[in-house]
Amino acid sequence: MKKPFRAAAHLLLAGLSIAAPLTASAQKKPAPKPTNAESAIRESDIKRDLFALADDHFRGREGGTLDELKASVWLADQIRATGMLPAGDDGTYFQWFNLQRTRLSKSSTLRIGTHEIKLNEDGVVTAPTNATLMAPLVYVGTGSAAELAKVDVKGKAVAVQIAGTPTDGISYRRYVFGKFSGQAGELVKAGAVAVVFVSDAASQALYDHWSHIYERGRYSLPGAASTKVVSTPPVVWLPASAASWVQQAGQQFSTELKVESFQYPSVNIVAKMPGTDAQLKKEYVLFSTHQDHDGVRAPVAGDSIYNGADDNATGCAALLAIMRAFRQQPGRRSALFVYQGSEERGLIGSTYFSAHPTVPQSSIVAVLNAEMMGRNVADSAALLGSIPPHMNSSDLVKTALAANQAGPKFKLDTEWDKPTHPEGWYFRSDHLPYARLGIPAIMYTSLLHVDYHTPRDDARRINYAKLTRMTQWMYLTGWAVANRTAPPAREPGFKLER
Repeated sequence: MKKPFRAAAHLLLAGLSIAAPLTASAQKKPAPKPTNAESAIRESDIKRDLFALADDHFRGREGGTLDELKASVWLADQIRATGMLPAGDDGTYFQWFNLQRTRLSKSSTLRIGTHEIKLNEDGVVTAPTNATLMAPLVYVGTGSAAELAKVDVKGKAVAVQIAGTPTDGISYRRYVFGKFSGQAGELVKAGAVAVVFVSDAASQALYDHWSHIYERGRYSLPGAASTKVVSTPPVVWLPASAASWVQQAGQQFSTELKVESFQYPSVNIVAKMPGTDAQLKKEYVLFSTHQDHDGVRAPVAGDSIYNGADDNATGCAALLAIMRAFRQQPGRRSALFVYQGSEERGLIGSTYFSAHPTVPQSSIVAVLNAEMMGRNVADSAALLGSIPPHMNSSDLVKTALAANQAGPKFKLDTEWDKPTHPEGWYFRSDHLPYARLGIPAIMYTSLLHVDYHTPRDDARRINYAKLTRMTQWMYLTGWAVANRTAPPAREPGFKLER
């Protein structure tokens, strides 16, 4: 009776001895990686959101206006519907900050000879300055050394014809705008008390497109150096139609310019999806964009509302889609979403948030910025911050490039990321303040186009299939960063060229 019992016991112990190591090895297996929720990103959702945000109802969402605030409240409602948690101030989706605006008062006057110049209609002053003066006007052609040698400019207002083309690789726009400080500065050093630039045929197109920006004056955060008003000789820009009379001899230049400066609010919108890992959830992948555009300006072909569909309702709709994906499947790290206000005023919202984040600054491991993602050739895009000196994390760039190959497979244009590119595009969006702090940062964009900063940038002209693929690319990068164990490594010795 004992032998069968012993045999059974031996068999049981043998079974246990075999099962034990199998159980131990099973316990050592890593947990399976979570599956991404790319399928939650739908073109129909993106198109619906973009048409709503770029509608005339929001009047172009100009930074620091009630229109920007109205659009921001609408966005906060959409964010709440995705299930994202508020991550702004005081348990809300909002982080408020003030803009300091410095501009010429409406009582400012300018006259040249018998011509009364209505400021911001007949001509613009390129920088706010206090000035009361009356002086003879002299015309010096294009302001060449030979022409200046014939004229004594000391104590006079100097009229100069805009001419020439850039020779040092900068864009024509930057070339002309550079004259307002460079060439004007040289004339002031020579004794000029004011400088009047007159457009030629080439620069008239630039005047038509961009002169409106001077009407608003200058914006910054309160206390910034640019808020200080220094009384300097005025610099005036006139259209080509003035060329016929500004050359007349014996005219007087008279002006009384008065500067006013005041503050008013703008806002960042901030939301988050907590991560699933007990430790990694304390770190954040930041998805960035901006909600503002140019507002209501002088009409172009009968349209005065600058809807900013590509710039940057595309980024806004993309982030909402990415939120829905993270709500369906959170990552190990937390996802942080920031809509930065007043980007068009000079990256002001991102400058403020990067310095005063609502999460510890050290917890932000990467910034993925969406800027104009819905135009140009369907299979082409760009990733700014992907080549030196703009690359501050080759690790993050490799992750983004791998996500492109796994997803949309865009042909990537690297020309716009080079320091020699005439547009200096890397320095003109919200990833920049973070990169300056050393936080790994890249920008997703489909680049500029002819409708940039015009009323023609509307929802009908967006390539929604392309925008959806751009959104998926950005999501796949962020998803990879959110789930890897180590944060993206920072590039040693990173330093921007300016």
